[in-house]
Amino acid sequence: MHSDLKTVIELHQLDLRIAELTAQIDALPAEIQTLESQLHEFIRAHEERKTRLSVNLKERKDIEMDVKVIQEKIAKHKDQLYQVKTNEQYRAMLKEIEGEEANIRKIEDRLLEKMLEAEELEKLIKEAVSRLDSEKARVAAEVARLQSLRQTDVEERERLLAQRQQDEGALSAEVLDLYERVRKARRGVALAEVRDGCCTACNVRLRPQAYNEVRTSQAVVTCESCNRILYYVEPPPTEGEEAGGPPKPTDRAVV
Repeated sequence: MHSDLKTVIELHQLDLRIAELTAQIDALPAEIQTLESQLHEFIRAHEERKTRLSVNLKERKDIEMDVKVIQEKIAKHKDQLYQVKTNEQYRAMLKEIEGEEANIRKIEDRLLEKMLEAEELEKLIKEAVSRLDSEKARVAAEVARLQSLRQTDVEERERLLAQRQQDEGALSAEVLDLYERVRKARRGVALAEVRDGCCTACNVRLRPQAYNEVRTSQAVVTCESCNRILYYVEPPPTEGEEAGGPPKPTDRAVV
């Protein structure tokens, strides 16, 4: 294999891995922030329920006080029933008592709603309390794992960047310039494998002569369509070839 071709393939593989590591390193802070935001939202919702329960308790006390005031008013009206002098006054007093009792029933319905709300809030608060410590521990462990992973990725990227410098130095200036130009133009992918006579990047079939040149790996050849540097990987032998049989037509050199 041509020395520049071998080195440029290694450089290409390094760049792909470096790009992958960079993407992971850049993504990890957002993942950590998402985890911490989820925990903060869990705690915020928990505190909000506790606040709502406190408000609910105050509202129930106010409602109970309203009921007590009305009950006292009804008791006073009932005492006054024995003091009225006419049937008309008696009926008016009874009607007023009935109205106050109906008002109490409405207020008690509101009180029941508040009691049901309090039960649900207490249930949710109890569940959150039982989960809070485990959620904090889970998030802390996951954040530590992601931070460790990021540090590992950073160290590996530094090692690969150092290796990349060595490969750059081993390449001829002409091939290095070609590689960098194509990589910039092709979004970081400067090489393409040739398979079945075609460039796997743009799916264009190579001319027979170019295909043979790529297969011999004795020169740096570029795709006439996408300009990527081409390389060829010898396919594994078929069962017939392993047994010493003749090669299949597709495996013979193109002429």
